[in-house]
Amino acid sequence: MSWIDLLRMSGSNLKRRKLRTFLTVLGVIIGTASIVVMISLGLGLQESLYREVENSGGLTSIKVTGAGAGESMFSYSASSESGEESKKYINDRAVAELAQVEHVTIASPVYEMWVNMIKGNYEGSGQLVAMTPEGLAAKNIPLGEGTFPTPGSGTLELVYGNGIPTMFYEKGTGKGYYETMELPDIDFLHDSIFLILDQDGYYNSMGSGFDMGGGEDGGQTAKSQTVQKHVVRACGMVKGGPEEYSANYYYIYCDLDTLKQILKKEFSGRAIPGQPTTKSGKPYKEFCYSYAQVNVDDIENVDAVAASIREMGYNVETNVEYLNSMKSQFAIIQAVLGGIGAVSLFVAAIGIANTMMMSIYERTKEIGVIKVLGCSLKNIKQMFLLEAAFIGLIGGAAGNILSFLMSSVINMLTGHGAAMGFDGNISYIPLWLVLLSMGFAMLVGVLAGYFPALRAMKLSPLAAIRNE
Repeated sequence: MSWIDLLRMSGSNLKRRKLRTFLTVLGVIIGTASIVVMISLGLGLQESLYREVENSGGLTSIKVTGAGAGESMFSYSASSESGEESKKYINDRAVAELAQVEHVTIASPVYEMWVNMIKGNYEGSGQLVAMTPEGLAAKNIPLGEGTFPTPGSGTLELVYGNGIPTMFYEKGTGKGYYETMELPDIDFLHDSIFLILDQDGYYNSMGSGFDMGGGEDGGQTAKSQTVQKHVVRACGMVKGGPEEYSANYYYIYCDLDTLKQILKKEFSGRAIPGQPTTKSGKPYKEFCYSYAQVNVDDIENVDAVAASIREMGYNVETNVEYLNSMKSQFAIIQAVLGGIGAVSLFVAAIGIANTMMMSIYERTKEIGVIKVLGCSLKNIKQMFLLEAAFIGLIGGAAGNILSFLMSSVINMLTGHGAAMGFDGNISYIPLWLVLLSMGFAMLVGVLAGYFPALRAMKLSPLAAIRNE
């Protein structure tokens, strides 16, 4: 019997029992869709991680930290391989030393501090990240509008993260974006904003009798002390809206040298916020940075450069190490999610086996006639396995269509990951997952139909013909 004949007979047998075939295929559809959607959630998390790493300078970027300086959104508690936290500060000498390490292309300092922002009746806060022009370029920040700060201009120019507008609230009601779902009435790219660098002085002055009345500049009239407010404008804004989360979402970027000049002038004779001080409370002569961003010429040299920097007494965080650590966690998540979905397909496999066994009992006389006519046992086995494979193929194809629909609904309900704090879609289905799931559904169908096919092969031709 040729393959064409086997395919024709298998197809006609499935068509004769439409309702039973439909119900069996439905089980495969649900099982395939469950597996694909579950795995797609893990892949969506993984893709978000890759984008975050790329926005942080890629796999050739290294973050070098030392003794604490600055006011970061996240505390840098990384330690060296010896388990001891570094006591060396990241200053200009340290940055120059890092730049001399073999295979290092760029070593740029980064300083972070929390700031307050005031515009009319709105007030907000954010993380100010000061970097050199080379460091900003290496960070691969996607701009939606404007440009990066102009170095040496003497004016503090800001690049707002696309989530900064959500950090503002009305001073009268205390309600912000997440309470009202409305952005402040501020043109961030063109309006000037008052920036307060001395947060401690600002909050202390509020407690000591500041008038928080209205006015375009925020309306504070000091009764006991004055906190300097800097008029600043934006030169650019990170690409994306308030619902599009990214690695740059909550940050405000500016030129490092310009910020240093402003800080030294404003805090003349006293410690700059986040800067280390001596035991007597006096500031150090040298400016200390939050960390240094180091870029390596090739990913193959990242581990060697990281080891060299650790030997110098600094703490090191590489995107490669972070990525490997997260990938192992995502592998566990995907295995768990895939296992949950596989239960549905396992139930579908039982349904296929049941359908095939029922088909054999109903077609006992037909099988006997085929054997008497000289059809080989191999052909009988192939016919039943093809029927099972058809059920798996049809169910796998329809299951993938259903999984794409479910994935679209999930991404729409979560605002393409923004509601969950992810950059991009929370559910991601690549082509290889579609092909793999269809192949797996067919394999499950064939395995489920294997023992019923053996049963058909073992039927006695004479007994099968006599069967009523």
